[in-house]
Amino acid sequence: MSLRERQRLQVRADIQRAAFDLFARDGFEDVTTEQIAAAAGVSASTYFRHVRNKEDLLLDPVRQGGAGIVTLLEDRPPTESADLAISRAILERSNAFESAEIDQWRSAFRTAPHLMDRVALIAPEHRDRLVELVAQRMQLDPENDSRPGLLVHLMLAAAEFGYRQWIRHPQKRGASLPVCVEGALDAVRGSRWHTQDEDVTKGSDQW
Repeated sequence: MSLRERQRLQVRADIQRAAFDLFARDGFEDVTTEQIAAAAGVSASTYFRHVRNKEDLLLDPVRQGGAGIVTLLEDRPPTESADLAISRAILERSNAFESAEIDQWRSAFRTAPHLMDRVALIAPEHRDRLVELVAQRMQLDPENDSRPGLLVHLMLAAAEFGYRQWIRHPQKRGASLPVCVEGALDAVRGSRWHTQDEDVTKGSDQW
């Protein structure tokens, strides 16, 4: 990564942290872009070079996970079943956030409940790559068999549900982000996604 790219990412991170603090303290609607820029120590023109709108500051941390999930799935052991591999890739990504950072993001996000239904883990191009990788594990052609695509969509929907549950219920003790996500993913996993060889060698999972 070039020095310029590192600097760009640092400015963006500074803006994001400043915005989260302000949102959590004053509420999403009451915070202006000028206030965010001032708190981050940048000019308004610099702010707008890095940020399209306030909504993206809250939604981007989730969206940025997509590429990470693809990479993690590519690196999973080839012997894992498709449902286990993708669920572990998603969970590993959910575990990657620093505790203080993710709690700050949740406090900020809770002041913008209208954005809750826009929480999406992955961009379309990354979703397509996940379908391709899952199809390879299932030894199926995704053009002729809907199961790889269905598994990917269900897993991502389950994870997004886990994220929303975690955001909505901060008072729930022991319900960390990974715990909420893992519980949702476990509801999707099952032997229906396994090839015949996997069921013979590993035994069937319970739905």
